[in-house]
Amino acid sequence: MTLPIIDIENVTKEYRLGAIGGHTLREDLQSRFARMRGQEDPNLRIGARVPTKNERFLALSGVSFSVQPGEAVGLIGHNGAGKSTLLKLLSRVTAPTSGQITLRGRVASMLEVGTGFHPELTGRENVYLNGAILGMTRSEIDAKFDEIVDFAEMAQFIDTPVKRYSSGMYVKLAFSVAAHLDSEIMLMDEVLAVGDVAFQNKCLAKMSDASTADGRTILYVSHNMNTIQRLCSRVVVLEHGKVAYDGDTAGGVAHYLAMSREPHLKADLSTLERPRKCRQSVRMTEAELPGREDNVAQPGESLRFRLRWKTEQAVSGLTMRLYVCHATSVPVAFSSVPLGDCPAGETHDSEITLDLSGIIPGSYYIGCDLHEIDSFGRAVRQDFLQNVLPIEIADDPSAPLTEPGSVDTVRWNHSAWGSVRLPAEVSDHRID
Repeated sequence: MTLPIIDIENVTKEYRLGAIGGHTLREDLQSRFARMRGQEDPNLRIGARVPTKNERFLALSGVSFSVQPGEAVGLIGHNGAGKSTLLKLLSRVTAPTSGQITLRGRVASMLEVGTGFHPELTGRENVYLNGAILGMTRSEIDAKFDEIVDFAEMAQFIDTPVKRYSSGMYVKLAFSVAAHLDSEIMLMDEVLAVGDVAFQNKCLAKMSDASTADGRTILYVSHNMNTIQRLCSRVVVLEHGKVAYDGDTAGGVAHYLAMSREPHLKADLSTLERPRKCRQSVRMTEAELPGREDNVAQPGESLRFRLRWKTEQAVSGLTMRLYVCHATSVPVAFSSVPLGDCPAGETHDSEITLDLSGIIPGSYYIGCDLHEIDSFGRAVRQDFLQNVLPIEIADDPSAPLTEPGSVDTVRWNHSAWGSVRLPAEVSDHRID
């Protein structure tokens, strides 16, 4: 019987909140003396609180599963479920509070962009540094060096210090190093979040080859269900630090999407985190599906969407774009509406009616983007939220399984055909 290459037995990871200072020595002393005098901490952020000495947080609680050699396993779950913590334990960045982890092979891990890179060293030097950390000899790294550089498309910049690399260049070289160096286990945490589409597809193909052809074991964390379905044959779902599902990919993705769907009709957007590149002269504050009792739309039904937003500064040529995305994060359709010039200090309620008749039944969500067009004709993003409100499009039991005139009786396959059914007219003329 083959032993698992990764064996995780009843692993728990506990953190003591606020136990270690996060400032300079001077600031930590200021905070300590202020608390001793019963005064407010001068270094505490507005709205934050000081955790008590005995306050603890369980990032992982009794996690147990094993991975066989050559398996590609997807690790998914909501933010804070414990995915990254588990990968750090497997990479030996930190130790578990209790439980046991057994690894029967060398580990190549990429937990974030540029993991293990020294900013002052060149790309070439960092390749050799990472290889040495993995226990490879110089001759072994020499044999793979050209392949690593070619895959990363970095030949022109390989002798440049990596501190001058863009985030995309970082991830290209870091992934290439992790994928090509001799290791039996690959740990990947959202490695494809940065980089262009062509390189993402290239990485997925390389990871798939590493698992199927080379027999390497992959543990892959991602919020993109499409990449999980393409790469992984098995999925482990974490929920609040515990294993909620361990099984085939289709069942794991369905379990995760069911966890993520909350049938709310109204959302407070004011406190949600925005991407860094939003100027936020305009800010969305509230979204609603008005006049409904649930978020389930019937086939062919139009959906009303109301957005409340306010202008912090005056903007000109403001446009609102609504996205409809499948639950697997694939964009399906969008609608764009001009809002015009908006003075500062105003609050608006904008309502749009969306025609969903062309979208097949399934789980979706609405995203929203507010942007203006600058003097050069470029779209400048002011505010953006990807997942504003979830919607369900119900199945129509009376609808035919196929289009009229089709010979075969096959149900619509979303993964192969997408989410939109295009209307079509058939003109058939028989010529004798």
